[in-house]
Amino acid sequence: MAETQKIKAERGELTPEMEAVAQAEGLRPEELMELVARGEVVIPANRNHRNLTPKGIGKGLRVKVNANLGTSTDHADLEEELAKLRLALEAGTDTVMDLSTGGDLDAIRRAILERCPVPLGTVPIYQAAIEAAERKGGIVFMTPDEIFAVIERQASDGVDFMTVHCGVTLAALERLRRQGRVTDIVSRGGAFLATWMLYHGRENPLYEDFERLLEIARRYDVTLSLGDGLRPGSLADATDRAQIEELIMLGELVDEARRAGVQVMVEGPGHVPLDQVAANVLVQKRLCRDAPFYVLGPLVTDIAPGYDHIACAIGGALAAYHGADFLCYVTPAEHLRLPKPEDVREGVIAARIAAHAADLARGRKEAWERDLEMSKARKALDWERQMELCIDPVKARQLRSQRLPSEKDVCTMCGKFCAIKLVKEFLRG
Repeated sequence: MAETQKIKAERGELTPEMEAVAQAEGLRPEELMELVARGEVVIPANRNHRNLTPKGIGKGLRVKVNANLGTSTDHADLEEELAKLRLALEAGTDTVMDLSTGGDLDAIRRAILERCPVPLGTVPIYQAAIEAAERKGGIVFMTPDEIFAVIERQASDGVDFMTVHCGVTLAALERLRRQGRVTDIVSRGGAFLATWMLYHGRENPLYEDFERLLEIARRYDVTLSLGDGLRPGSLADATDRAQIEELIMLGELVDEARRAGVQVMVEGPGHVPLDQVAANVLVQKRLCRDAPFYVLGPLVTDIAPGYDHIACAIGGALAAYHGADFLCYVTPAEHLRLPKPEDVREGVIAARIAAHAADLARGRKEAWERDLEMSKARKALDWERQMELCIDPVKARQLRSQRLPSEKDVCTMCGKFCAIKLVKEFLRG
């Protein structure tokens, strides 16, 4: 049997990936190994992904951020996707996902993977559905074997983690139908599978043949990210029966994956009002036995198009404070159009602010030290040091250079009446 990071950790074997993550996180390697063995931390690291800088996601670690890239059927430009990748990495993303649905999907993924030093994720059902539509005239004509063939192909290429919507079952769809929703299903992968299931009157192949999925994941050490195909797409649908039905099933599949030695995390909503964010994290952690929790947002209002990265950062900070481990960014283009490179950069920065705010609230020493150093630099009116410490030094430098003060040690907001400068001179006197 192929050996994953989890299997090796269970045996007490420290891998180079575990050692690298432990050093980056300030943990003892043995402590991290125990977390990986229990499944409370995952290290997405496909053995075929060359030149990978491993990242850990989960309990006791810094909150991580993911950036989504990818073409669409309306706009497929590989060079633009590579520009998005470059900007996401420069902005400090921890992982990247390729969600492409247009163009040569294999070529696009492989080009991104070749240039991606951080863990790369995909949603294989996208490619399976798109290929079926192109070859056979509809997504309902894809076969289970074709779905698993795409999963195998992507795993063989070196993809480190995959979103798989295993919890979209016939029972969950029936519960959704009986209950009703404002926005029904907003997950693209969830919609692809639901359409196939309803057309054929058959169970979800990813759920029905979960062991086949585990075998592929184990062979390449792909981390399974159990997708929330029934996540709420509006505040009115948050924390409803369909969402919880799916989450219960995902918790059971977490147990199966762990028994098979496969690394696994769980994805979460979605659109959630502020007062329900903590409850969503608590329920996931309880039902999924402390599996790492990967949240999209959550977006805390439905009416912020153009500013959804801000709505996402608000919800992400709160979710991470209450125990979420991994934040999927949202860009200003969410709900409006395919993101451009500048949208990707802005989305990463917003998500990193949320993650850092949560790390502070969770008491991470290095987060507090960085903020303290920034405060000291501000008191010293040390502008260069402030630039070095801020999350987005590029934008900070740009804004300061646009309107330079007459006295170089202050800014043009207060000028010669700078509070810090006045008080410092008074105290010195």
